[in-house]
Amino acid sequence: MNDDDSLPPQRAAVLAFLRGELMAGRSPSLAEVAAAFGFASRNAARKHVQALVADGLLEQVRGRMRGLRLPGGAAGLLPLAVLGRVAAGPPVGADIGLDRQLWLDPRMFSLRPNYLLQVEGDSMVDDGILDGDLVGVHRTPEARDGQTVVARVDGELTIKRLQRGARRIRLLPRNPAHAPIEVRAGQDFAIEGLFCGLVRRG
Repeated sequence: MNDDDSLPPQRAAVLAFLRGELMAGRSPSLAEVAAAFGFASRNAARKHVQALVADGLLEQVRGRMRGLRLPGGAAGLLPLAVLGRVAAGPPVGADIGLDRQLWLDPRMFSLRPNYLLQVEGDSMVDDGILDGDLVGVHRTPEARDGQTVVARVDGELTIKRLQRGARRIRLLPRNPAHAPIEVRAGQDFAIEGLFCGLVRRG
């Protein structure tokens, strides 16, 4: 395998660009690589990509237009699937199903996440959780009072701050424009996991 330091500067720049995109869950097309570097045609991008594949620095999945991937994953990074949506507002269906996978540094999170969910809504903005963010979820059925949790209410997911009282459970938003969710006795309710950090994609 070729060492990164031995690459020509432009090819090293293409590799760095592709690594960043792949770690963020995107596989750029040759046209996007050409546009990013101002190449006159896709042929120049193709030559760089083919050379990087030949050097073992990238892998090409046969039969896929956007089939580039990092060889053997990425050292020290954690593969996390984005499994759907979670409401920061009224609960929404989770749309569970493998959507995409990101390679992320586990040190970004307070706990080791098991998966990611995309936030929909603005009820948690005062805690810095914004619409469109990807939140890391540490899977556990247990949570303490005051922790931010992903909860299932009547089959749908929401992210809120947990408030446990002597006789009731409330899910508190962090935006005064939203009302708390009161969990009624006998209602279908479960803690799916703890919020452990987020990824904001620019």
